[in-house]
Amino acid sequence: MISLTTVAARVRGVDVETLHVWVEQDWVRPRREEGAPVFEEIDVARVRLIADLRELDVGDAAIPVVLSLLDQLHATRAQMERLCAALDGAADERVRDLVQRLAR
Repeated sequence: MISLTTVAARVRGVDVETLHVWVEQDWVRPRREEGAPVFEEIDVARVRLIADLRELDVGDAAIPVVLSLLDQLHATRAQMERLCAALDGAADERVRDLVQRLAR
């Protein structure tokens, strides 16, 4: 569990006010405990990514698009991992062959 102030201290170029704005814009989605945002390491990584994008002069209008694409990629990868795990236990030789092809 990482507090908002700790995240701001850990990520270069990000202050508490900016972090509040990013949470309000739904760019970062920390859990809430007793009304306060609580960050996980994955949230800190996302804050670093946003800070890096802004440093590269990616405009604020483009950042949600980039984040959405990365979220979609992450979800697709997770789905593929679940599919491969489900197929991996199959006894059918055709399924095992398919799993081997997907693993390449």
